[in-house]
Amino acid sequence: MKIYLVGGAVRDRLLGLKVKDRDWVVVGATPEQMLDAGFKQVGKDFPVFLHPDSGEEYALARTERKSGKGYTGFEFYASPEVTLEEDLCRRDLTINAIAEDSEGTLIDPYGGRQDLQLRILRHVSPAFSEDPLRVLRVARFAARFADQGFHIAPETLELMRELSAGDELSHLTAERVWQEFERALATRSPLTFIEVLNAVGACDQLLAELCGLDTTDAAQRAAALSAAHCTAEQQFALLMTIATQAETDTDALERIDAMCRRIKAPNRYRDLALQLRRWHLALSHFESLDSGHQLQLIKQLDLLRRPERLTQLGPCVQALHPELEIVAPLLEPLLQQLHTLSPRQLMTEGFSGKALGEELERRQLAICAGLSTPD
Repeated sequence: MKIYLVGGAVRDRLLGLKVKDRDWVVVGATPEQMLDAGFKQVGKDFPVFLHPDSGEEYALARTERKSGKGYTGFEFYASPEVTLEEDLCRRDLTINAIAEDSEGTLIDPYGGRQDLQLRILRHVSPAFSEDPLRVLRVARFAARFADQGFHIAPETLELMRELSAGDELSHLTAERVWQEFERALATRSPLTFIEVLNAVGACDQLLAELCGLDTTDAAQRAAALSAAHCTAEQQFALLMTIATQAETDTDALERIDAMCRRIKAPNRYRDLALQLRRWHLALSHFESLDSGHQLQLIKQLDLLRRPERLTQLGPCVQALHPELEIVAPLLEPLLQQLHTLSPRQLMTEGFSGKALGEELERRQLAICAGLSTPD
């Protein structure tokens, strides 16, 4: 039995990046041997085991054969006779097909180290074109490593185009498409993900709402968010607002909601995208609004109860309207003042029922008017 560190952990260490997760391949072992050693089996279609102490994944070396459509249409064969080279051959990219033994020696049968130096994303074997998920994975790696100058090898792009031209992409589930898209949104160059899908003819099948993006303009705005260390949710909201900027508010909101439902985006992504699309113009001109509209906007966004929304929306608004003042410093003092108003205090002053609500709003408007009136 021999154990090798494989995949992203080896790749990222060679790139000088922080290693987050470690995956291992075990050559020359049976499931029974792994169980006897205290590992816990978690895979049914192919043997994957959890280390009893670290909880890291250890997979028996395996080969695979295409047996159906989509990314699940494979038969796996795991046996002590399967070699490390055979296991590495089934991986997507050469940079992900490097292994390291217990002494730190690298095993690199497919030229992954050279492609790391050349900054090339290249497929390992023709079997690449059997798995439609790899179109998304390569696009995501292109986004992740765009700031390091990586590009996709022409022959790999051609295989991605062939995959996109067939019917394989239609077998990808919404959950898998979203998973790759979400990971791309967390990179420093999420627009690269869309650009690659467009380049290989996959975007209109998977994320049609984003195919018409002006990627040059969007990339500048997305880069501003990345520089501010913003979240994947904020990047998604920004892209959806840019993608629907030529539409009416009603049509844009319906389109965003429909897309989120189709690709099964979590509610927090959908809600932020809808809020930004609906309110970014008003927020960008907040200081010029009269006190009534200021208060109305604060209530519509529920900022008194959920001030974190301003933290989420503020950088997105700034990315969309870089020529204007940053909205958060204008709104935060106002929200603090509004929070000092207490219905309980007004009740001690004798207000109740309808009169209580009217007096609360009157004082809220007075605070807003004080902010918007020049000194």
